[in-house]
Amino acid sequence: MTTSATVTLERLTKRFRSPDSREVVAVDDVSLDLAGGSFVTLLGPSGCGKTTTLRMIAGFEVPTSGRILVDGHDVSRRTPDKREMGMVFQSYALFPHLSVFENVAYGLRLRRRSGSDLRAAVERTLELVNLHGLGQRRPSELSGGQQQRVALARAMAIEPRVLLFDEPLSNLDAKLRVSLRSEIRRIQQQLGITSVYVTHDQAEAMALSDVVVVMRDGRVEQFGPPDEVYRRPMSRFVADFIGRANFLEAEVVAVEGDSAEVAVLGQRMRVPAADGQRVGETATVVVRPESIRLGSGELRATVRRSTFLGPLVEYELLMGDAVVVAVDPDWMGHGLHGVGEEVACSFRPDQAYVLPPGQSAEVAEVAPVDPDALAPEG
Repeated sequence: MTTSATVTLERLTKRFRSPDSREVVAVDDVSLDLAGGSFVTLLGPSGCGKTTTLRMIAGFEVPTSGRILVDGHDVSRRTPDKREMGMVFQSYALFPHLSVFENVAYGLRLRRRSGSDLRAAVERTLELVNLHGLGQRRPSELSGGQQQRVALARAMAIEPRVLLFDEPLSNLDAKLRVSLRSEIRRIQQQLGITSVYVTHDQAEAMALSDVVVVMRDGRVEQFGPPDEVYRRPMSRFVADFIGRANFLEAEVVAVEGDSAEVAVLGQRMRVPAADGQRVGETATVVVRPESIRLGSGELRATVRRSTFLGPLVEYELLMGDAVVVAVDPDWMGHGLHGVGEEVACSFRPDQAYVLPPGQSAEVAEVAPVDPDALAPEG
């Protein structure tokens, strides 16, 4: 297998001209360093620039300005076939008139591989994606999950140095998505291919990635390991988009190092904080729903709504003037709380986080939990 490559984006920008002649900036001055062998996910809502960024890396779009470097070599103006990259598309893009074997062999034939060498490469790749013995079938004879495995095998058969994924699981049902994302991660780690994956699904990003890049309006809002981005969001947008969050207004009482003492929900507590906090100013504290514990603690809340989701129960709680969402995975240990019931609750200060100054404390509408995203893999 070809050695994985480092990928560097230097001030990458892409502008388009809209039908009414307005200039649209799809990607705006993006700079990233992707380590060799890493799995990097570009995550964000529709229109944030993630797919355009991927298409520029692949060579399907030419940057308006900036550079794309692979192991230090500028590939910004090279055609896709000269970049040593493989691409897995959302629509599979299989040739319906060709067998599974010939679909996988397509890129190898373009590279003038033939005979026993080609056959061995195809068979080896089909075995890697658990399609051994299905080489003579047509795509129409396969399930959606099997077709996506063929698309993955075709991209890997050419032994790319970089593997690109454009929302490859979005057309599959929820359980199959969970299964296939585990397979993609297994194969990527086994081969050590540098991979760039585009999705709007934060559960996919968390499950797959070494590094998550959160994008908004063509720019990078934050990037880092999934747990770091989740626990220490640098903006309200990131906190709201990665998982779910409660935003509580607080007053900064004291600042020491990377933490701050704040007055929140009628209590004073020391919580981790971003730089720039000032004593006496208003701040926004992020508290994740799963960090709130029901049944004990000094906080008091009234249940406004409860939603049973099988493995957990979601509650909307009224705490003073604040409306807070909590999820309870241990409901079987103490039963369900009814609407109007007063409950004791608490959260660990080290599981909260004070956003950088200037982030609004206005509470966003909280989307309901997707139970499938919380199901264990396998």
